[in-house]
Amino acid sequence: MSGRVVHFEVPFDDADRARSFYANAFGWQLLEMPEMGYTIVTTGPSGDEGPTEKGFINGGMLSRSDSAASGPVLVLDVESIDESLRRIGDLGGATVVGRTPVGDMGFAAYFTDPEGNVMGLWETATG
Repeated sequence: MSGRVVHFEVPFDDADRARSFYANAFGWQLLEMPEMGYTIVTTGPSGDEGPTEKGFINGGMLSRSDSAASGPVLVLDVESIDESLRRIGDLGGATVVGRTPVGDMGFAAYFTDPEGNVMGLWETATG
């Protein structure tokens, strides 16, 4: 399990207001995905495989009502969501949203740590 932070999610109450704020405040490039109810966020130079420079990650924005958390979420890369959720439970955490497919790209899940923080997991699809 790499455990590296590979993505972030920012929930919003007003999509246009949030997108305008982050685009203007930080120059983020935003791509709305209405069919997914999601906005892809690019925070720096990126290609098909993600960031083309070291030192930053990209993320997404979604309605707070669709988010697993009321605040921002860090998403960690893992080899197996199921194994990670089992280990998280053994260590005092809890599953919020179990393994969920994200198109043909991979799978996501959300958990709380023992402090009550919501975090995300990402498992890249293989084959």
